[in-house]
Amino acid sequence: MIGITIELQSKCKPGLRSGLARDQSLKPLKLTPQIIRKYRARTYRSKAGSRLETLNDALMFVERRGFVTLWPIKEIELPSLWTATAGPRPVASAHDDPGHVTWSWKDQMLDQRRWFYAKLLRGKATFVSLAVLPNFYALSSRQADLDDFRQAYRAGTLSYEALQIADALLEHGAMDTLRLRRTAGLRSAERKSRFERGLTELQRGLWIVPIGVAEAGAWRYAFIYELLDRWYANIPAQAGSLPLDHARTNLAALYFQAVGVAEAGQVKKVFGWNHEHIGETLATLKGQGKLIELEDGRWATRSIFEVD
Repeated sequence: MIGITIELQSKCKPGLRSGLARDQSLKPLKLTPQIIRKYRARTYRSKAGSRLETLNDALMFVERRGFVTLWPIKEIELPSLWTATAGPRPVASAHDDPGHVTWSWKDQMLDQRRWFYAKLLRGKATFVSLAVLPNFYALSSRQADLDDFRQAYRAGTLSYEALQIADALLEHGAMDTLRLRRTAGLRSAERKSRFERGLTELQRGLWIVPIGVAEAGAWRYAFIYELLDRWYANIPAQAGSLPLDHARTNLAALYFQAVGVAEAGQVKKVFGWNHEHIGETLATLKGQGKLIELEDGRWATRSIFEVD
């Protein structure tokens, strides 16, 4: 089984610690917006003096958080590489903005197998620690077969364009987007958007992953894609030993460690789990002493009450 270290050791004052132990509902305690902002400034690395400065900083940040997005996602509360590097400001449109070093870090690591990068959460650019990736894989519809995308297509859960793209990669191996589009028979202008949707669909489903950048096309820049199971050959076996409830618990614990406090609905927005699975997961984490149910219906990690 793949294990994830969940650091929720209490550093509260003795009186507060005993109060937490006695009263799981935390009725006497209030989480103010200031406490939440302060907690997230620490876990998101958004405060000046704690931001990421090097590629190694970025690697360590993803490893510690488990999963982060490249850029902030509207209406989704998650740490991002952009905010941890550039601070809590909108993503700059100017290509020479210093914050866009994050894009360079992403490109440098595509062929290194040091982290996972693809359009995963909400179909947006996401980094995942390789120690955490088996949890996402276990919860996907993957069957750990290179061609299980065909089964998904027959079941009506994968588009024809995604099928064509995955078939091309299975038969011909890794390709840049220009060659892949031709090989998949999606070269015509009217099929461009369908091709791009197919790429996103396959990334969200953990069938394909970008593994490099080719100097191709008008911009001399094109992602190279490969089947995930060929690129990360050990992930399917690792995921196979993970019970699904454990995978959900692992990911939810990491999520709450990052954001501090959230409603069940926010968990659904991030992971897409149904209400029953979310309820079971939150109850498990509460039973393990890692989450506390607040009076207002939100759930909080214990470590948020350690904020000075």
